[in-house]
Amino acid sequence: MEASRLYSTKRVQSLKPTKKIPLEEDPTKASDALPLSLHLTNAVFFTLFFSVVYFLLSRWREKIRTSTPLHVVTFSEIIAILAFFASFIYLLGFFGIDFVQSLVFRPSPDVWIAEDEEEENEVLLAKEDARKVPCGQALDCLLPPLPPAAPIVTAQKVFDEKPVTVTTEEDEEIIKSVVAGTTPSYSLESKLGDCKRAAAIRREALQRLTGKSLSGLPLDGFDYESILGQCCEMPVGYVQIPVGIAGPLLVNGREYSVPMATTEGCLVASTNRGCKAIHLSGGATSVLLKDGMTRAPCVRFGTAKRAADLKLYLEDPDNYETLSVVFNRSSRFGRLQGIKCAIAGKNLYIRFTCSTGDAMGMNMVSKGVQNVLDFLQTDFPDMDVIGISGNYCSDKKPAAVNWIEGRGKSVVCEVIIKGDVVRKVLKTSVESLVELNMLKNLTGSAMAGALGGFNAHASNIVAAIYIATGQDPAQNVESSHCITMMEAVNEGKDLHISVTMPSIEVGTVGGGTQLASQSACLNLLGVKGASKETPGANARMLATIVAGAVLAGELSLMSAIAAGQLVKSHMKYNRSSKDVSKGSS
Repeated sequence: MEASRLYSTKRVQSLKPTKKIPLEEDPTKASDALPLSLHLTNAVFFTLFFSVVYFLLSRWREKIRTSTPLHVVTFSEIIAILAFFASFIYLLGFFGIDFVQSLVFRPSPDVWIAEDEEEENEVLLAKEDARKVPCGQALDCLLPPLPPAAPIVTAQKVFDEKPVTVTTEEDEEIIKSVVAGTTPSYSLESKLGDCKRAAAIRREALQRLTGKSLSGLPLDGFDYESILGQCCEMPVGYVQIPVGIAGPLLVNGREYSVPMATTEGCLVASTNRGCKAIHLSGGATSVLLKDGMTRAPCVRFGTAKRAADLKLYLEDPDNYETLSVVFNRSSRFGRLQGIKCAIAGKNLYIRFTCSTGDAMGMNMVSKGVQNVLDFLQTDFPDMDVIGISGNYCSDKKPAAVNWIEGRGKSVVCEVIIKGDVVRKVLKTSVESLVELNMLKNLTGSAMAGALGGFNAHASNIVAAIYIATGQDPAQNVESSHCITMMEAVNEGKDLHISVTMPSIEVGTVGGGTQLASQSACLNLLGVKGASKETPGANARMLATIVAGAVLAGELSLMSAIAAGQLVKSHMKYNRSSKDVSKGSS
């Protein structure tokens, strides 16, 4: 890498400074006047030339055989002769003139060498000057930097794109103390009172400690105040993920433009094709079956009998109202819906389910559970609380309890795709899709011992929407539990497809949803913030949109597999065009 950098530097220094290189030349060419592209025009005249030659030779041969005078010509022969001369003149002008000029006016080899060197130098300088971003710290850049970019305006703040440089003596002393370990890195925000400055100092200290450059990780253009104490600790920058739009997705009579943050090529395009098929078929119907977040603490007793006593107490309908009042004290939105218990010896796992409004609700349900545990200590003083989460919830792990009982929002989404749409848009047939779904999503997943994975790629769509809208990406694990069903209907002409997702965990308030970019994506969907009319309506609508997008993604991917287009499409959209062999190591 160093060698390639030095070589590049020397090449730039060796160029003549008096040579003026126009970086932007007029792209207009003579061939632009042609109605077709140059290679198509050449192909047309080549074909025309040889066709009329063959036609005329055949006609003249026929005249000789029948003793017909050659000067007697028909109308078609006149047209062929004119076409012959036109194509001959074009081909002579295109190929012959350049060939003759190359013989008559051939320059000396020295002139060619000089021109090649100048052209190579011009290309090199043009590439160097065409940079759109400032050079990284690891590069030696001798050309003048480009003007600074204009400030980025967001809905909340205006961020200056000037690079942050730690130059003051005070900052340098702080960096040295962080490197030495005398100042904890996590305390910089509280000590400095400036979150961006703290991130810049922490970043520089990290580079000195590790000896590794972070030049590719952006620092500027982000509101570090917005993540303090709630989204991320000890930040040193942020990662850029492109956001694509799939849609419009027509669900329950409404159109949605679905934001998807992903680095997987073909994903947005495929989902978009599924949205088109759904739209052309009249739209999908999405139904919310259940809405309740869960938390399951683990408690232990001296005997299994005592654990059973608490289980019977918690599941007794006569005690539910009392427990509900205790639980609901924690929040005006959190409302206890049910309690389910499971015993393992002396240990009792208590799964609480409650509504959480427009929040995803993990913190809300945890506070309610803590209230109930404190209340139970009075009647069960020998109860030992092992942990407020005993994995019977179950959060961020594939679990049968979520697949069967549900967690968060349970949604089913369906659509009938017309046969014409299957053939023209999805490029396959109803019979092929039904058979593939049975053998792949159902039988194949069963052979693999899948848990909630009876689908083609639900997690792809869920993860992309979660990142774009500020959800917890780790909850993609259980949120992607999905079974995809396909069936031929209307005498086999049309396709009925549905996705059933029992544990979509989403919220429109709290966590990453309040960040500027993620909030903008929620606003695009019309579910930003809390619903003022009906608490929880926005989060429930987001869950139905997620299910609808998964339906579109399943429909498109299964069609691509059925039509044998999967590899071809990924080679086209999911492969980098960069020549990695030329990259620096």
